[in-house]
Formats: sequence, structure tokens, C-alpha cells
Amino acid sequence: MQIKHNDVMEPGMKIYIPVSVAESRISKRYDTIPTETLHPNADEIQYLQRLVMHKDSAIIVLNKPAKVPMKGNLPVHNSMDVLAAAALSYGNEEGPKLVHKLDRESSGLLLMGRSKESFSRLSWLFSNIGFAKTSSQTWNDACEATVQRYWALVIGCPKEKQGIISAPLSKVLLNDGKAERIILAHPSGVNASQEALTEYRVLGPTINGCSWLELRPLTSRKHQVRVHCAEALGTPIVGDYKYGWFVHQRWKNMDRVDYEPFSGKPYKLRRPEGLEVQKGSVLSKVPLLHLHCREMVIPNIAKFLDNSGKWHDEGQAWASHKPDLLRFVAPMPSHMKISWNLMSSYLV
Repeated sequence: MQIKHNDVMEPGMKIYIPVSVAESRISKRYDTIPTETLHPNADEIQYLQRLVMHKDSAIIVLNKPAKVPMKGNLPVHNSMDVLAAAALSYGNEEGPKLVHKLDRESSGLLLMGRSKESFSRLSWLFSNIGFAKTSSQTWNDACEATVQRYWALVIGCPKEKQGIISAPLSKVLLNDGKAERIILAHPSGVNASQEALTEYRVLGPTINGCSWLELRPLTSRKHQVRVHCAEALGTPIVGDYKYGWFVHQRWKNMDRVDYEPFSGKPYKLRRPEGLEVQKGSVLSKVPLLHLHCREMVIPNIAKFLDNSGKWHDEGQAWASHKPDLLRFVAPMPSHMKISWNLMSSYLV
């Protein structure tokens, strides 16, 4: 007899769980079953290890590829959390845990905590900096300097070349609760909303109807950058069909004449000789999402934690010469690199 989600348990009742769900190693894989086995093969492990940009006693930083899911469940194969638990333990009893998330379709820097203490403190830092602060001024200053910067290719160009988007977000359920969508919160405040702030600047001229933006989220909300680009700026990210479907349709069908911003002369987009346009670039019929977490500055938490997990407010003595901050820059994925090269080579 199967039970329903709203059935009420009575004293003495028993629940029988299939053996496949009760495997002892599931607790170390975040209660997910991405495949028939919980052991990724050698190719998957080597692939993930090649993505590692930095590893120390407290954290691991990866350059996540596009189209890799973050959290596994029954129908999901090769999710980042499960693969990392198996491939990136490096001798620890437990694998690293995700400190923050990137959308499945996006790419870029992904931070993981290797211990419970580093995971907890960095998770606080990304959710609410006030929770992460301690009595250490050195650590607090490093927390204040934390930065995430994304690069995105958007359709159109914002009216202002730089600014801060302050637009609260709300979540609405669709298809009888089977799907959800993030929207700008209505001023009436009927639905619950969360404050959302994003700093942005335009990186260059509009070419082929598109512009490159640098975006720095000042809050951590689901789909924040994508919704702010599409609905607040009116410039959806190339490849973001969830929040920019209709704009994509118009963009692909319109005739455009672009002008060099300094001379005012017309130019056209061309493909440099010898460059193959990979599927997913800006010239593709169906471009992939052009959103990449390119830069990250975070506290050097390994300086404040010893191997036992004990916290040192002023840092460990042996690490006094170590920097208080770590900075990482991740190269763009292939489809975005090609779009960058295509758009930086035009004829005047």
C-alpha cells in the first residue's frame, strides 16, 4: 500500500523503504540518486577534477561548465553535488558541499566548502554577511570585500551605461505548482517578495543588436541576474528563453544596421577567417545562455581555520604571511568565447 504526501502518521505505524533508497552511502550524497549507481565512473571523476581552479584545506573552487545541474534527484544524472562528493573528497571522509548555486544553463566560478565550519561560514557570507561576521576586524574586512562578477551578452543595450538595479523579486507557481517563475514584485505587495540589488555596467558598443554587460549581484536571489536583465533593464540575456522568449523572436527576425560609436559609420558582423561558429554562439539559430560567473573575491578562510575546524580570529600563526583575500577569474565557455571574438571583429 502506498502512502500519500498528506497522510497522517499514527503511533505504531511502519514505513518500508526500498533497498535502493536505503543505501548507506546516500547520506554522503545529499539524499539524491542521480543514476542506478552512486559511484561515478573514472571518466566523470577525471573530468570534474580538471575543472578545479583552486584547492586548499577549507575550500575548492571550480569553473562549472554550462548545462550541468547543481542538485541531483531521481531523474537527474551527473549533478554537480553528487559528482563532487565522489570525485573531490581528496581523502576526506565527506566530499565538499556547495556554498552557493549557479543556474543549470550558466557557467563559471563555483565555491565549495571542504569542512562543516568552512561550509557554514561561507554559506552565511553568501546569504547574509551579518551572520558571517565575528569579533575579528581582519575577517570582517575580508567579508566586506567579497565580490561576484558575471559577464553576460544581452539583447539590446540599457539606457544608462552603468547603475544599480533595485527591484524586489517574487515567485509565482505555474502549471498547478509543477513549475515556477521569478518576476519583479508588484508594488502593491500582494505576493511575498525579497529585496534584490544588482550593480551593472556596459562593457562596449552594441553589435549585432547585442551588448556585453558586467553584473555584480549585491544580494543572492534565485534567477536575480536573469530577471533584472530581462524585466528591469529590458535587455534579456542571449539564450535565456525562460525570461526573454519573445524578445529573442524579434531579435532573430529584425534587420539591423549597427554604427561604430566613435566614427558613426556603419559596420557589419563578420566571421574571422578560420573560426568555426560553434553551436550555441551568438550566430547560432538557438544560442546557449550567455551568462558566466567570471570573477570572485572571497576571504581566505583557510587562514582562519585549522585542520580540526577550530576558528582563529586573527588567523593562524603559520599563515600570517598569507593574503586575507583570494581572487579567481574563470575563462568563458567555448560558445561565449566565440561570441566575444565574433563581436570584437567588425568591418567599419
